Amino acid sequence: MTEQRIAQNTEVKLHFALHLENGDTVDSTFDKAPAVFKVGDGNLLPGFEAAIFGFKAGDKRTVVVPPENAFGQPNPQNVQTMPRSQFQDMELSQGLLVIFNDAANTELPGVVKAFDDAQVTVDFNHPLAGKTLSFEVEILEVKAL
Repeated sequence: MTEQRIAQNTEVKLHFALHLENGDTVDSTFDKAPAVFKVGDGNLLPGFEAAIFGFKAGDKRTVVVPPENAFGQPNPQNVQTMPRSQFQDMELSQGLLVIFNDAANTELPGVVKAFDDAQVTVDFNHPLAGKTLSFEVEILEVKAL
């Protein structure tokens, strides 16, 4: 019998870490419980899933995932300038994470890029947009569904 490999209709248990190009770790499960997902369930971005297709239990690898297959490129339209009056009673600082609710009451995080007495510029791009990431994985288990 051949070992089950990661493909459609499989469940995968793995440890992973995401690293920036400078080596900084963005996220990791190596020091906690492993992650479990079903291929295609949306818990792992499609570009990360595609990078580990064909892997089997016991595989330990690091794959480079370009922005197009990770969190995409930054979109200039996601940088918004708003009146300072929308931020009353807030102590603003560059890099501050602010949360807004859209019309559907979905939370939209944004990062303050610049501000003055009249306006505030907020970047709603994903913080990892435009970043090439190293995806370190250790596949613990692969099961057919």
